[in-house]
Amino acid sequence: GDTIVDGDVLCLNDPYAGGMHLPDIFVFKPIFYEGQRMAFAATICHHTDVGGRVAGSNAADSTEIYQEGLRIPPTKLYSAGQPNETMFDLLRTNVRLPVQVEADLRAQLAACHIAERQFLEIVEDQGADQTITLMDELINYSERLARAAISKLPDGEWSFEDWIDDDGVDLGTPIRLFVTFKKSGDRIQADWTGSNPQVRGAINNTFSFTQAASYCAIRCVLDGDIPTNEGFFRAIDVVAPLGTIANMELPGACAARGLTGFRMIDCALGALAMMAPDKVMAASDGGNTGISIGGWDADRKPFVYVDFTCGAWGARPWADGLEGNANIFSNMASQSVEITEAEHPVEILRYEFLADRAGAGLYRGGAPFAREYRITADTASLQVRADRANFRPYGLYGGGAGHHARNALNPGTANEQDLEPKFTMDVQAGDVLLHELAGPGGWGDPLERPPVDVLDDVVDELVSEAGARRDYGVVINGHAIDAAATNALRAKLQAKRGPAPTPFTRGDAVPALEDGA
Repeated sequence: GDTIVDGDVLCLNDPYAGGMHLPDIFVFKPIFYEGQRMAFAATICHHTDVGGRVAGSNAADSTEIYQEGLRIPPTKLYSAGQPNETMFDLLRTNVRLPVQVEADLRAQLAACHIAERQFLEIVEDQGADQTITLMDELINYSERLARAAISKLPDGEWSFEDWIDDDGVDLGTPIRLFVTFKKSGDRIQADWTGSNPQVRGAINNTFSFTQAASYCAIRCVLDGDIPTNEGFFRAIDVVAPLGTIANMELPGACAARGLTGFRMIDCALGALAMMAPDKVMAASDGGNTGISIGGWDADRKPFVYVDFTCGAWGARPWADGLEGNANIFSNMASQSVEITEAEHPVEILRYEFLADRAGAGLYRGGAPFAREYRITADTASLQVRADRANFRPYGLYGGGAGHHARNALNPGTANEQDLEPKFTMDVQAGDVLLHELAGPGGWGDPLERPPVDVLDDVVDELVSEAGARRDYGVVINGHAIDAAATNALRAKLQAKRGPAPTPFTRGDAVPALEDGA
């Protein structure tokens, strides 16, 4: 209810007051020109820690929002240019890394200052009235383009379901995602009715996050030159019943809701693949895995290491899936091994692509990777938010499903222990976490993949020679293609298999290579 004046800066992170999850702090700076408020500059930053029961504030096994960290309702960080020191003190007191969190918050503020300066340069050049007219027209222009692009898609209704492994609390209990797209004329609706009721674990979505996932998926089948702004959103309706995983209610936990968003993208693309088969890629690796390691280093200083793995995309109707990329619903980059080891009591022992894990196809899914983390602190808290350990990424139009994800503690030792997809546990110095990403799905019939492309994958160690024979019917000996043997094997596999499955390959255990094949 306070009046907003020039020099104010507001912040919030509360998912029940416009936020997404607590680590994401929003900063808003109103922009005034000659006493008139014309716009807001805004930034969102995922902070390394915002307090709560675990380091990193991102555990999947929290059961209510009150466990997850400091909740900030819309609050003035600055009032008429003067800092709200009470708010800064409250933040510093409640987080594990106060210097880093405050520095990142001030970096957000600096970005808002730059946006304000550049916006006012436009106003000085164009005038206030003309600037507002241009802003409105850009939004309307985007709406016109979006509606025109949607109009080109076929009218109809398409539904798809997919399953999250579990919520990190009720282990082994699958969680249903279900979406129906209804397209008529220049409008499209994404309806998540039928998705799982709200869960106990921290993977529930705010409605706004479900909207964002729906917009992102639809964006993938529309023209690439449409500006993404309010006008684009006007042509899309999103439905998600309250009290479901797609639209949580208090006191639902949501720290690890990013995983649900990633999986919603796969679910939505599954439906859209039936509407626009030439525009949609197969399922990706399940989304960026979240790995948090926190505690106290040898100097008794708190540390929090957070790694959101950037894995691989599903195969596209025109090309192989990308590797080493963030999920399409995120904006991240892989952590540097050198910086990780220099700044945290963590060593990266292994970081490599995994052969024969991506779904085979005319176009292959991107290759997933494995990473091993060794703890060098005396003790630490380890949290992992992963998925696709039980439900493999689907392939499209004859493409194979990818392989499961896997977590293990101390692999290759007498103390090796398989771990759940989502967990929080204490670890000791010398303990090693192995995380293997799921393999994305393939697209198209693998028996139609050019043998030279299969050979390239074998040379790059993304496919083994045995995998080339089993999955693609390509016989390779000593980095050379045996054309006659390949033709014979492909004919044999084709006769045994029959037509390639379409449109989806959900995936079972990969059959063993038949003797003599």
